[in-house]
Amino acid sequence: METLKHKTEKAFEVLKTKAGYKNKMQAPKVTKVVISVGIGSLKDKAKIKLIDNRLALITGQKAAPRTAKVAIANFKSREGDHIGYQVTLRGARMHDFLERLIHIALPRTKDFRGISKNSADEMGNYTLGIKEHTIFPETADEELKDVFGMAITVVTTAKSKTEVQDFLEHLGFPFKK
Repeated sequence: METLKHKTEKAFEVLKTKAGYKNKMQAPKVTKVVISVGIGSLKDKAKIKLIDNRLALITGQKAAPRTAKVAIANFKSREGDHIGYQVTLRGARMHDFLERLIHIALPRTKDFRGISKNSADEMGNYTLGIKEHTIFPETADEELKDVFGMAITVVTTAKSKTEVQDFLEHLGFPFKK
C-alpha cells in the first residue's frame, strides 16, 4: 500500500493537467494537522484529565491547554479559564495520524458513508468534525460515559476550495459520492 507521504510527492504528476501546474513546487502539500477538543463542564476534573490523556494517546503528543479569551456569563466561564485542548502535528506524526484517520478510524464510524467535500474552505484548509473519539483504536477499551468529540483541521498549501478537494481525494480521503 502506498503511504500518504508518497502520494503527496506524486500529487504533481496526477493533478498537473487538472490544475495547470507547470512546476512541482506548485503542487499542494499538507503542512500541519490541528486537533481541537472542548472540555465542556469546567467542574468535572476527572473528565478533563481523561480528555488530556486520550488526546495524547490518539495523537502521540501531549495536548496544549487552551484558555478562554473573554468571559461568558451564560457558560459560567471567566477570562483565562481552561476550556479545551489543542494539538498541532507536523512531519512524521502528522503523516501517521492521517494514515490512521483515513484507513482505520473513519471506516470504524457508525453508518459511515464518506465525509463531506463542503468542509473545505477558500484558503486551502479542510476541517472535519468527529462526534466520538472512540473510533480510534487506541481508545476502544474505555467506558462509553466519557465520550468526547473533536475537530480535525488539515492545513494545506492549496490555493482554492476545488484544489484542496482534488488533492485530498488523491491522498485517499473517503469523500461522499
